[in-house]
Amino acid sequence: MASPTITIPPYTQRQEFPSIMTDITAPETAAAPPSLPPLHVLLAAPRGFCAGVDRAIQIVEVALQKFGAPVYVRHEIVHNRFVVESLEAKGAVFVKELDEVPDDRPVVFSAHGVPKAIPAEAQRRNMIYVDATCPLVSKVHREAERHHESGRAIVLIGHAGHPEVVGTIGQLPDGAVHLVETVEDVATLTVADPENLAFATQTTLSVDDTGAIVDALRDRFPNIAGPKREDICYATTNRQAAVKQIAPKADALLVLGAPNSSNSVRLVEVARGHGCTRAMLVQRAAQIDWPRLDKIRTLGITAGASAPEVLVDEVLTALRERFTVTVEEVVTATENVVFKLPRVLAAE
Repeated sequence: MASPTITIPPYTQRQEFPSIMTDITAPETAAAPPSLPPLHVLLAAPRGFCAGVDRAIQIVEVALQKFGAPVYVRHEIVHNRFVVESLEAKGAVFVKELDEVPDDRPVVFSAHGVPKAIPAEAQRRNMIYVDATCPLVSKVHREAERHHESGRAIVLIGHAGHPEVVGTIGQLPDGAVHLVETVEDVATLTVADPENLAFATQTTLSVDDTGAIVDALRDRFPNIAGPKREDICYATTNRQAAVKQIAPKADALLVLGAPNSSNSVRLVEVARGHGCTRAMLVQRAAQIDWPRLDKIRTLGITAGASAPEVLVDEVLTALRERFTVTVEEVVTATENVVFKLPRVLAAE
C-alpha cells in the first residue's frame, strides 16, 4: 500500500508540522530477489500414459466401483509406484500370486499379461477375474499361438524375467519359445528345425536394438516368419522418436518413470545414444540429482508410458523454484488410440 500524500503549505512546513517532517521518510526499497538462471525445457510429446496403461488403470477403478473394495490386483497393474499407491488408497490390494486372493473377491490381471495357467486357475476356483492385459500384448500372444499351431518354434525377443515376457512364454507349452535378448544370443541360438521358426518381440523394447536383433535372425534363418512389422507398440515407438528429436539439443534429460519400467529405461538409453549423456531416470521430483543439472541451459523432459502427467507437472514446479523456466513442447506424433474396457465391467 502506498504511503499517504500529505500536502502542506510552504510557509507552515517547518513551524507547524516539525514532527511530521522528521517522521515522514522515503519508503525503503526492498532488495531485489536474486535472479534465477534461465532454463529452456524441451518437453517431449507424446509422453506419459499410453492407451494400454490408461485402460488398465480404468479397469481397476471401474472394478472398485462395480464390486466394491477390496479388489485384488495380481502384480503391479503398471510399473509406477505413484499409480499403484493411488489405487491402493481407493481400495485396491496388490498381491504377487493368485493364492493370496480370496475366492469371493474379484482379481485383476496386470497390463503386462499373464501365463495361461493363471486365468485357468481363477476359473477353476470360480473367481471373478478381469484381464487388463494390453490389447497389443494380447496380439503378440495370438501371433505366438498361431505360429505354434502351424508347427513353428517361436523366437521371442525380450528381457528375461520381465512380466510381459513371462506372460508370452506362458501362452505355449514348455520349450516352445526360445528367448533372445541380444544379437550375440542369436549367434548361439540352437533350434531343432531352422526352417520352421517365427519371431515375436516384447512390446516395450528399443526400436533400434530390436531392429538389429531381427536383422541378425533373418541373416541366420532366412525363412523365419514374423509380423508385418515388429511388435513394439506405437507408444514405445513414438516416445523413443520424441527423445531422439530432443536429446541432441539438451544438456541433460529427465525421464519420469520407474526403474522396473522397461519402456522408461529404454528412453534413458535412447537419449544417451543420441547425444545426451546426462540422461537420468527419476520417479518423482524429489529424486532429481540437482548438482547434475548445475549450469545447464537446456533440459529435455519426457515420461514413460506408465507415468502420469501429474509427475511431469511436479518436476516443472520444482524447476521453477530454481530456474527461470521457458517450456517448448516438441511434438513428433499425435496419439488418439483408445481401447475398450472388458465386457465383464459393462454397466448392468
